[in-house]
Amino acid sequence: MVRKIFILLLSVGIVLLAGAQETKEEIQKKQQQLMQEISSLNNTLNDIKKNKKQSLGQLAIVQRKIQARQELIYNINKELKRLNDNIYLNQVEIYRMKKELDTLKGQYAKSLVFAYKNRSSYEYLNFLFSAASFNDAIKRVTYLKSYRRYRETQADAIRQTQDVLAKQINTLNSNKQEKNNSLKEQGKQLTVLESDKKEKDQVVQSLKGQEKEIAAQLKSKEQMRQKLNIALQTVIKREIAAAKKKQEEEEKKRKLAEQQQTIANSKTDNSNTDTKTKATPKNNAPVTGMTATKSDRVYNVFESTTEEANISINFENSRGRLPWPADQGYVSTHFGPYTVPGTKLKGDMPGVEITLPVGSNIKNVADGEISAVFDLGNGQTVVIRHGKYFTTYTNLSNVSVSKGQQVKPGKVLGKAVAGMSGDGQIIFMVTSDKGTNMDPERWLKAR
Repeated sequence: MVRKIFILLLSVGIVLLAGAQETKEEIQKKQQQLMQEISSLNNTLNDIKKNKKQSLGQLAIVQRKIQARQELIYNINKELKRLNDNIYLNQVEIYRMKKELDTLKGQYAKSLVFAYKNRSSYEYLNFLFSAASFNDAIKRVTYLKSYRRYRETQADAIRQTQDVLAKQINTLNSNKQEKNNSLKEQGKQLTVLESDKKEKDQVVQSLKGQEKEIAAQLKSKEQMRQKLNIALQTVIKREIAAAKKKQEEEEKKRKLAEQQQTIANSKTDNSNTDTKTKATPKNNAPVTGMTATKSDRVYNVFESTTEEANISINFENSRGRLPWPADQGYVSTHFGPYTVPGTKLKGDMPGVEITLPVGSNIKNVADGEISAVFDLGNGQTVVIRHGKYFTTYTNLSNVSVSKGQQVKPGKVLGKAVAGMSGDGQIIFMVTSDKGTNMDPERWLKAR
């Protein structure tokens, strides 16, 4: 009884473990993605190392490489946990099957002993002729035949159980081998991680000697950031003013149409007609029927039509799934305040700075309209309005769009120009209608 309860509890544990863990394919897919990213980062880092000077871009790559390798080690640990769980489950199953095999062998042995004791023809005939009636004799013949088939079935069950047990043991050995390989890979990655950390320390140490130069770069970036912020706020205010003017004009047209309709109705002789005018649309609601809207949503001046409101809603629904503005490159500076490691230097990034090859195509990320194209000195900037949201692409050359143009996702806006480090660098921003900058990486899909 106790053994049955133990096996039942083990079975429940097997089901829970099997349902909780990630699949082997999912874990291996993530490992492959991380390995590819690390390989790409190493290639980019080797290109940057051709410049004798260490740069903030090099530090950013090394930091991301460390992060990616830590993720890889964490993923290997998940693989080891999966293998340990599988080994445990296999050992439980082997234990159960051995117990079952012992039971089958014991039963088969008893049947053989019985058959041996009753092996002579005399005993067989005596068993038949001792029947009380003919029907009873027939039943005894049937019983002897079924008993013989039962022994054959027992033998087959033993052979099948032995085969399954052998396969289970092979699977267990295979899992143990996989575990050994994963442990070796884990050790290898831990060693390389230490090497990456030493490389980071070397870069940081080298950057300390360039603190004045880096300070000048950060000062230049801060000046550019302020110019960009002023220009962007001006664009947003201008767009708001234009949207309000358009809304006022539409309101005047609507009221004029209502007045004309009222006059026309007063001239008719149909006194039974109860003319109903349309309700005046409020600023917090779109003009016509809306699709996929929220009942508690507050609409603003940029969402006075169904089309504009839907563009805003589609942009919101794409949070975390927007395509990247470039097919390649890496984030060299993340959103918000930051400090240069090893120094007291600080900066503030209004979006994300993406480092990539000079001349790379920069693409629009969502349906929208070009609000502005202007030059800040180092390169051109494109601002696109997506309903009540704005995306900004800075440091471009060969801009191929113009103000007022409707653009779709994937539309090439221009090409990346060289930044202060000599590599191509763009700044990508996401801004609300209130002029508040948001973290673009929360809007872009995971790479």
